[in-house]
Amino acid sequence: MTGALYRLARFCAQHRYLVLSVWLIVTVVLVGVSHQLGDSTSDNLTLPGTGSQSATDALSRSFPDQANGSSPIVLHVSGGKLTDAKYASAVNQAAADVAKAPDVASVVNPLTSQGASALSKNQATGYLSVTLSVSPGALSADDAQTIINAAAKPAQAAGIEVQTGGQLGEKVSKPSTESSELIGIIAAMIILTFVFGTVVSMLLPILTAILGLASALSIIQLISHATTVSTVAPTLATMIGLGVGIDYALFIVTRHFRGLANGLDVRESLARAVATSGGAVAFAGGTVTIALVSLAVANIPLVTTMGLMAAIAVVVAVLAALTLLPALLAIVGPRINSLRVRGRHPAHGAASAGQKTGLWGRWAAGIARRPALAGLAALAILIPLAVPLLSLNLGQKDVAALPASTTARQAYDLLSDNFGPGVNGPLLIAVKLGSPAQGTSDPRLQTLQQDVSKAHGVAAVTPVQIDKAGTTAYFDAISTAGPSEQGTSDLVNTLRSSTIPAAEKGTDIKAYVGGTTAGYVDLASEISSKLLLQILVVIVLSFMLLVLAFRSVVIPVQAAVMNVLSIGAAYGVLTALFQWGWLHGAIGLDSAVPIVSYVPLFMFAILFGLSMDYEVFLVSQIEEHVHEGQSNRDSVVSGLVTSGRVITAAATIMVFVFGSFVLNGDPTVKQFGVGLAVAVILDATVVRCLLVPALMVMVGKANWYLPRWVDRWLPHISIEGAEFFAARDRRAAVPSEAVGAGSARGE
Repeated sequence: MTGALYRLARFCAQHRYLVLSVWLIVTVVLVGVSHQLGDSTSDNLTLPGTGSQSATDALSRSFPDQANGSSPIVLHVSGGKLTDAKYASAVNQAAADVAKAPDVASVVNPLTSQGASALSKNQATGYLSVTLSVSPGALSADDAQTIINAAAKPAQAAGIEVQTGGQLGEKVSKPSTESSELIGIIAAMIILTFVFGTVVSMLLPILTAILGLASALSIIQLISHATTVSTVAPTLATMIGLGVGIDYALFIVTRHFRGLANGLDVRESLARAVATSGGAVAFAGGTVTIALVSLAVANIPLVTTMGLMAAIAVVVAVLAALTLLPALLAIVGPRINSLRVRGRHPAHGAASAGQKTGLWGRWAAGIARRPALAGLAALAILIPLAVPLLSLNLGQKDVAALPASTTARQAYDLLSDNFGPGVNGPLLIAVKLGSPAQGTSDPRLQTLQQDVSKAHGVAAVTPVQIDKAGTTAYFDAISTAGPSEQGTSDLVNTLRSSTIPAAEKGTDIKAYVGGTTAGYVDLASEISSKLLLQILVVIVLSFMLLVLAFRSVVIPVQAAVMNVLSIGAAYGVLTALFQWGWLHGAIGLDSAVPIVSYVPLFMFAILFGLSMDYEVFLVSQIEEHVHEGQSNRDSVVSGLVTSGRVITAAATIMVFVFGSFVLNGDPTVKQFGVGLAVAVILDATVVRCLLVPALMVMVGKANWYLPRWVDRWLPHISIEGAEFFAARDRRAAVPSEAVGAGSARGE
């Protein structure tokens, strides 16, 4: 691989303007086409084999529109009643206009007998129940706004407040992320300027990451038109793509500076930088990608697709670092040192990086002198932080945690205050009848409805709806608790385990609990049951990759244990901040919120992959010094001194990029941002720069233990290509030595 990367870098340097032009053209085309097609992300859940999916399937033929769920358009007056003449005509007009809007299948008016349950007791609040004729995933934000406007125009003209919940409300309530991305980029620019010491060198990783991210997001947007892509997937891809894109470029530019300081010309220096650090980048990027793609093992379409979308961002970031960055470095050439902002030349810093002096030299030497004490100090930090993990409960997205300025949140509050929190997430009871019913008065349906209405935690049930054939029916059950509360999850389990089976006994009916709320309960259950399997798969894959990389079975075991420790601590912090509600005001929340079920799963895959970046960079530096003949202890010290500054700089960039997303109004995005930021800072400082070096010093030569039978069949892979360049330099030296010998003989 080293030789291929070396030749690739040479090609990109020689044809630098062509490479840059290709990247610009491809990016512009992708962005243009994706912008023209628009956004088609959706939070539709497909969960094969679950009760919620069975409910959807049962209604798909007779009630295809109902399978899409309904959205409430809430109408509220602060004085008077909606039944007053001046308001009633506007409500009726709003219902009629919404019914005529595109993509609307039906509308239930709260002022009719059919919609009487949608009018509050004081008659000041009601809601239009809007059923779509298309899947919410096929509806754009503009389409949703058109439907909302149809109701808002006549209602607001009469002085009625209009707020929208459900899928329609969420479509137009997506919090903006621009400020988060901008803050992350600005922080990265400041850190890179400090690390490199020049403005020009700082701009190269930023430009590389931005072009790569723009291409990746455009690809994801195009894919969303062919398959279901979660609304949070682009934001997650932005976090990952921006973070790894800047970090990967940082590693390569740092090595390029070292080559320049060692007297190499620009092209040879950048070619060697791509072949060495670029090899580590390709390996680390491959590890992250494998971890994300392995999420498919969970067999949950939403999770699989989100993993693939994040993996796309990582792959594009690696390609940009290995092709676009060398072209930019070649274009800049020696001007990379222009616009210096500090006295010390960055190349001088790179040249002296291996010296055991300064802060990192003292830090590494201190760990080597007292490795047991250093290890205990690291554990004293990680273990207490991981304790809250023991009470982690997986939940679902909580609309009540959205910013109060969004229409979805205001609709949620109005419905909760006037109808109870359960109205925001009704449970859909779908029924298949073995023999046709003659109507809604069929004893089988009546018994089922009555039993469900009497179940603990049910506030009310809606009238039964039945198809013309009399073989399919449905009704809604309203929980006394909110959609994301544990009480609703308990109700779903109670209905499925006891209430519905008792009502079915002795009949030929089969009932299922479905709807969006039940779907998220099923999602949490599915993820909980497969989380350990997913963790095991990622650990095994990473173990195999590290065995290939370092030809050791001890290093991979250490890495797996260290990664689990840092991720466990991150889970603990996430639980304390969100589930327990500690410091909720500081992260922009009104109160505690559930941990969204797929957040820990994705965090593990992402963080296990990202932590490999730092593991590979640190251990490869230590291994390089081992090959130079240094003792194990000296190699650990030298490797930490060489890599510590770069690792902490890269981690600091990641922390700011991830942490900036706490400003995003979406609580799920906040959880990703906080969780990833905490995990990275713990992994890069406490684990990689304290616990791992301490453990490697204590283990000694056994760090590099590999059974002979494994050594025989294991292929030789050099991440940074030390052997490649050693052989290449020996071949280059032979002619010179021959000439020198000939001159000595007088030839």
